[in-house]
Amino acid sequence: MTDTVLDVRDLRVEFPTRRGLLTALDDVSLSIRRGEILGVVGESGAGKSMTGLAILGLLEPPGRIAGGEIHLSGDRIDTLPERAMEAVRGRRIGAIFQDPLTSLNPLFRIGDQLVETIRLHTALSRDEARARALSLLKEVGIPAAEDRMDSYPHQFSGGMRQRVVIALALCAEPELIVADEPTTALDVSIQAQITALLRQLCTERGTAVMLVTHDMGVIAETADRVAVMYAGRVAEMGPVDEVVRRPRHPYTAGLMGSIPSLRKDVEELRMIPGSMPRLDAVPPGCAFNPRCGEAGPRCRREVPRIAGPGAACWLEREGGTA
Repeated sequence: MTDTVLDVRDLRVEFPTRRGLLTALDDVSLSIRRGEILGVVGESGAGKSMTGLAILGLLEPPGRIAGGEIHLSGDRIDTLPERAMEAVRGRRIGAIFQDPLTSLNPLFRIGDQLVETIRLHTALSRDEARARALSLLKEVGIPAAEDRMDSYPHQFSGGMRQRVVIALALCAEPELIVADEPTTALDVSIQAQITALLRQLCTERGTAVMLVTHDMGVIAETADRVAVMYAGRVAEMGPVDEVVRRPRHPYTAGLMGSIPSLRKDVEELRMIPGSMPRLDAVPPGCAFNPRCGEAGPRCRREVPRIAGPGAACWLEREGGTA
């Protein structure tokens, strides 16, 4: 019996187009244990949300998983037919998306949506499902939950709607929750409440959480481990404290340098020059090499790979020269 809930091995996602084959994810490997939060961070276009969609089986055609494996508590799920995957989503994997209004039907009361989801994935009666829905709303911190059961989504604030979406994700007591930018649309104080709630759920329920975000500050406060992604690959992986304090990959160091510090005065934040490459313009070698001030000939020629904790960087492996 293993504590590993999610195990992604060498995942590759491709998009066939009229101009050729585009590789959105390449050689992505990660795992999440029971009760652990893995933060997945990177700029827009890094591939972090694509990884979550591949795990959920929600890739939009013509996107496809072209290689690798995805295992959920030992069961391979990337080869399941759509009907079987529908049973996995919601029951074994819950999802929390950036905009809660896209997850909630504006025409139905909150309580009805929770009850319907619970009955879809369990054998509970309507009365039992309603009692469970009420319990979930209380657990995620909805005040006056009994009265709010009959409210519509537009009658909730953004933070309260996101709490309702978290309750929806928990309806079938899933083993894994994929949370894709769950705090982006919220103000800072509400962000802190939502991330604290996710941390609490991990501790009390033992749920594994994949937290996708572009905000390294959220990762530092919430996650146990972090995977830094760049151009469809994992650039660095490790315990969050180590990655934040001693980043090994130049891209990770650039992300950390862009965060304001309360401990010292800085006239100007560091900036990573350039931008994330398009899928049809990923350079040879390390995809970050055009933006890296330390890149050497090998960086421009060979793709560095990562195996376990550490960085996919030739500079780290060869003593600072490449």
